[in-house]
Amino acid sequence: MSSKLVPMDEAAKRIADGSVVTVSSSSGLGCPDRMLEAIGARFDREGHPRDLTTLHPIAAGDMYGIKGIDHIAKDGLLSTIIAGSYPSGPSSLPMPAIWRMVVENRVAAYNVPSGILFDMHRDAAAKRPGVLTKIGLDTFVDPSRQGCAMNEEAAARPIVSRMELAGDTWLHFPNIVPDVALIRATTADERGNLTYEHEGAYLGGLEQAIAVRNHGGLVIAQVKRITASGSLRPHDVRVPGHLVDLIVVDPDQRQTTETLYDPAISGEIMRPWSSFSMAEYGVEKIVARRAAMELKSGQTANLGFGISAMVPRILLEAGQEQAVTWAIEQGATGGMPLTGFAFGCASNADAYMPSPDQFIYFQGGGFDVSFLSFLEIDVEGNVNVSKLGKKPYLTAGCGGFVDITANARKIVFSGLFEAGADLDLSDHALTVRSPGKFTKMVDEVEHVTFSGRRARALSQDVLYITERCVMRLTETGLTATEIMPGIDPGRDIVDASQGRVRLADNLAEMPGALLREEPMELSL
Repeated sequence: MSSKLVPMDEAAKRIADGSVVTVSSSSGLGCPDRMLEAIGARFDREGHPRDLTTLHPIAAGDMYGIKGIDHIAKDGLLSTIIAGSYPSGPSSLPMPAIWRMVVENRVAAYNVPSGILFDMHRDAAAKRPGVLTKIGLDTFVDPSRQGCAMNEEAAARPIVSRMELAGDTWLHFPNIVPDVALIRATTADERGNLTYEHEGAYLGGLEQAIAVRNHGGLVIAQVKRITASGSLRPHDVRVPGHLVDLIVVDPDQRQTTETLYDPAISGEIMRPWSSFSMAEYGVEKIVARRAAMELKSGQTANLGFGISAMVPRILLEAGQEQAVTWAIEQGATGGMPLTGFAFGCASNADAYMPSPDQFIYFQGGGFDVSFLSFLEIDVEGNVNVSKLGKKPYLTAGCGGFVDITANARKIVFSGLFEAGADLDLSDHALTVRSPGKFTKMVDEVEHVTFSGRRARALSQDVLYITERCVMRLTETGLTATEIMPGIDPGRDIVDASQGRVRLADNLAEMPGALLREEPMELSL
């Protein structure tokens, strides 16, 4: 057996103090969890490695059984974290260790859009002078706001600046060169060639490995199994062996959270369309139905977490499951995007794109429409999905949201108008029995993840869909253009938003079919 195959603890010993470690993962999907655990265990035994900086284009681990980054969220071990997203979950679960370090200012923490982080790896690999981009202008990414900093430790050490070039304003992210890459695959041969046949996505392991290799660093690959040299089909190898230094084996690695292995997620079988569950009837399904009405047959649509993730099931219920092509940031294209713990995966996909390539497509606005969610919206049309000061771990951060919205032609945001309102739902009306704890329509959002001002400058088509109304972004702010049957526009929209939402003069009523429990017909 090749000397590349080593025990986990031996691989952990090869990581030097002060290293910059890049980790390929998407929450529970493709997470090299056992390797992260070995690093944390070595630190507990020996006090090394110390003062690591970690790069995470997408979150490593979650709050549901795959600890990921929490294995190394220890004082002395982790000094800086730069991540597109972080583990998140409900307030009923304990705060992850990494979030506690962030809010207590025990680690310098940054939230950088996932696509920009992948760009940073490519530019570091090619030894270019860092990323020059307009992605994130006038959002929290912009140094005119927070400059990606999540706490005081990060704010004291800026990683992005504004610069003028050719008469235009850009954001510049200087290179951060990784010394170590932790990536994951299904199979490695004795020479280190890696295949991904049981994985739900390729993510960015290849780019991360190249960035490390081009600077003489260490690439560690966690896999499920080993095979003999020469037994892998060359076209199936996603990361060639000359880029891999060490191989560690976890025969029990999960495909994603609570899924040991599902061949439909990795595209090895095609599920009957009848095997997918329909969206559960309720207020959120009504919002998703109205969002689905914005689609046209033949379009390519991006999809985010939350209520928006239900939109493909609305098409499924209407017998239109293949009318549009879905594209998600983890790389799956086509098929049926999955929900719950398997979000980020798709069954019956047409193709799996590497995440860095998918983000180039997103950043350039090549798709037709994006369906995303919101936490709060302000009078300027700004949207926050990335920060909740009172309960920070309820959000994962921005992820690919900023990359996706920067140049999108059309964006459909979905969410509830208020938090905790008592709503009565019938097949002909939706009424508000009692108001919620607070409105999600605010004077100023806590974090600008999407800039309404920049959207107007770029003439983007922006809708905000709630259970009470459809709002559009106009020059005068938020304007309700459609109202749900049963809603009192003055009381339930204008007063409930404290006057932050105005009513259009030609206010229309949403279709009554949205409210009925039986499947709704869609004409795409």
